[in-house]
Amino acid sequence: MSYESRQSCDWFEEPDPRSGRPGLRFRCTMCGNCCTGPEGYVHLTDEENSALAARLNISKDDFLRDYTRDTVFGRSLKERATPHGLDCIFLDRDSIPGKAICGVYEDRPAQCRTWPFWPSIITSRRTWETAKRTCPGIDTGPLISPSQIRIQRNHTPRDPSR
Repeated sequence: MSYESRQSCDWFEEPDPRSGRPGLRFRCTMCGNCCTGPEGYVHLTDEENSALAARLNISKDDFLRDYTRDTVFGRSLKERATPHGLDCIFLDRDSIPGKAICGVYEDRPAQCRTWPFWPSIITSRRTWETAKRTCPGIDTGPLISPSQIRIQRNHTPRDPSR
């Protein structure tokens, strides 16, 4: 069943225990957990490659060579080994002590912008709870409406966990 045809029965339509309104809560805690771990992929579109190259004030060719790698799924941001795991090349753990921030936040790829509302994460309460084990921002912060969740879900370019 497609996501569009399931919209009327999405589990996140259930009332939030605190407000009684439907939706899910999320607030980024800047823990960096979504940007580190085992080898992963941050899929990039051609437009995102261009925007990031412009942000860094380098040519697109230089950006592709220095900041991305070719994978079986297409271009992905490079990672670097740290004590936390493989961090995204743009994850900054030094600027704010105790926090991990995105060095290109305003121009981050759609895959990053849509976390944690990826199709595989919001498939069920169980998958949401599983993601919550590594993301302390899940079930905290403001209530995100079902319509906003659907927009995020449907804007995820490719579900990275699939």
